[in-house]
Amino acid sequence: MIHFEWPWLLLALPLPLLVRWLLPAQTPVEQAALKVPFLDDLGTAETTKVSSDKQWPLILASIAWVLLVVATSRPQWLGEPIEQAISGRDLMLAVDVSGSMQQEDFVINKRQVDRLTATKQVATQFIERRSGDRVGLILFGTTAYVQTPLTFDHKTVATLLDEAFIGITDDKPATSIGDAIGLAVKRMEDQQANTHVLILLTDGANTAGEISPLQAADLAASHQLKIYTIGIGADEMIVRSLFGAQRVNPSLDLDEKTLTAIADKTGGQYFRARNTEELEKIYTLLDQLEPVEKDKQYFRPLSELYPWPLGLALFIAAIVSIRRLRWS
Repeated sequence: MIHFEWPWLLLALPLPLLVRWLLPAQTPVEQAALKVPFLDDLGTAETTKVSSDKQWPLILASIAWVLLVVATSRPQWLGEPIEQAISGRDLMLAVDVSGSMQQEDFVINKRQVDRLTATKQVATQFIERRSGDRVGLILFGTTAYVQTPLTFDHKTVATLLDEAFIGITDDKPATSIGDAIGLAVKRMEDQQANTHVLILLTDGANTAGEISPLQAADLAASHQLKIYTIGIGADEMIVRSLFGAQRVNPSLDLDEKTLTAIADKTGGQYFRARNTEELEKIYTLLDQLEPVEKDKQYFRPLSELYPWPLGLALFIAAIVSIRRLRWS
């Protein structure tokens, strides 16, 4: 819909009529002229033509005045209401992309997939539900780095998570859990959010980095950063070889003790995801533990329209001025 920011300026529309009514009319100067009787008929026709020609500038000037007043009242186009909820929470996801995440012990749509693929599918749905939260993404393997800073643009976060791949941080099979936590603390310590939350997902133990996971957890606790840890990976799977089928535990390297200690130190919670269903339940539970904002706010985008009537008014004024110069 069209909205006028200063609608009271529309009261200026009848101003030219008031000026014409209040100010005295200009008396034409009479000049001596030679009257030629036999040219009376031609004079009548010429007078009618000149009178008609002089009406057009007045009409155009009136249109230009209306457009100018409309432009002055600052017309705007109000778009459809857009929902916006601000929770005051900063939520960072730290996802393990080390070599062990390529273990194919998860099933999606009856198809065997690796751990990172399963994480992407479930975490993307979680990100899209976090209305009102600023969400960021940390990827860690041998090193940890911020893939996406904290932002309300959840679509971009989900896209960059989907583009992550095994070994994106380094080609060495190592995991720096402590560095990922330390990086999250650094990114959130200067933020003004009411709540800081880190969700850390890994399938192994800390084998690299400059700081140990427990030291990083103490640092996080001192900065009021709550950490939820998720240990991902099946407890057993069937591996076929030349010696037949063998039942193995693909999660032997998972350090559940340390992940539990990290969560306890920061007031969070540790979860175990052995399959896709459990991973989905964990993220649903996280929605309950850190609920999204319920009180919605709305805003309507504005587009300024005044350049159009203003430009048209100036164009008409230019035409009237050129015609007057031709007549003079």
